[in-house]
Amino acid sequence: MPVYYYYPFSALPDPAKLYNDLRWNITRPQGFEAVMRVRCSQGIQVQDYYGNFCKRIPTDIDLPAIDCNKAIMVTLKHDDKLQDGSECAFQCALLYTTVYGQRRIRVTTLSLPCTNCLLLSCFSLPELTIILFLFLTTLFVAANEIPSTPLVNVREQMMNLCVNALVSYRKFCATVSSSGQLILPEALKLLPLYTLALIKSTGLRNDGRIDDRSFWITYVSSVSIPLAVPFVYPRMVAIHDLDSKVEGGSPIPPFLPLSSEHVSDEGIYLLENGEDALIYIGSSVDSNILRQLLGINSVEEIPTQVIPS
Repeated sequence: MPVYYYYPFSALPDPAKLYNDLRWNITRPQGFEAVMRVRCSQGIQVQDYYGNFCKRIPTDIDLPAIDCNKAIMVTLKHDDKLQDGSECAFQCALLYTTVYGQRRIRVTTLSLPCTNCLLLSCFSLPELTIILFLFLTTLFVAANEIPSTPLVNVREQMMNLCVNALVSYRKFCATVSSSGQLILPEALKLLPLYTLALIKSTGLRNDGRIDDRSFWITYVSSVSIPLAVPFVYPRMVAIHDLDSKVEGGSPIPPFLPLSSEHVSDEGIYLLENGEDALIYIGSSVDSNILRQLLGINSVEEIPTQVIPS
């Protein structure tokens, strides 16, 4: 079952969040008493599982509950030669009980063609695909290692995962260049930034509270794909100019980098990570914008809330 954490609990904003969390926890589609197994065709085998589960036998994992906000990562091992032009198959079988007490099984099968390709092709995948793969790997590995490994060793392991990926690209894919030149493939240009944010996150900091770290481990060990990156590197948008035309017709402004040079005293910004949201209001915001968004005339009318570090 999911773990929810409210610190410090405040009687003003938190009841609404508690209500929404409880409502979604009860009404979202989910299954109970689940057993999952992943099978592969010859030449590939399952190496390990990562996530929140109980593992009584090597081939299966037991899940007290499973829902749309959870993810299970499976690492595969290539242990035999695959013929070019043949196909390799992957199958995931999930046996679970519905909320109505019905016992069901859901089977998902994927068949992919085998082909000879250069390592460069792996680094040429769409940016989001490869970033999420590498970042989810580091998240799940970190959550798995923290309870039994010193934090300094976990942080070093996260850095090594990032460095090894970039070194492999430089060694096997990049053209000859100066040894002191930083070379980043287009698909991995944000990986160092996300890795740095991960190392500074609550779960890997030495000065964090035990409760904060425990919640962090529980959350990231089964975090869904859409929420993985923003939980460590939050999304920030400017909401003071929502009337301006956005490319593509999207009502959501583009995300801004998390640096002071992109924050102005004349602006209002929304920062969210999938769990919490904060609104930053500059000290010199135009009164017309404040009136339109918040129904007040000046910054002095905004109640101040101190956020603990």
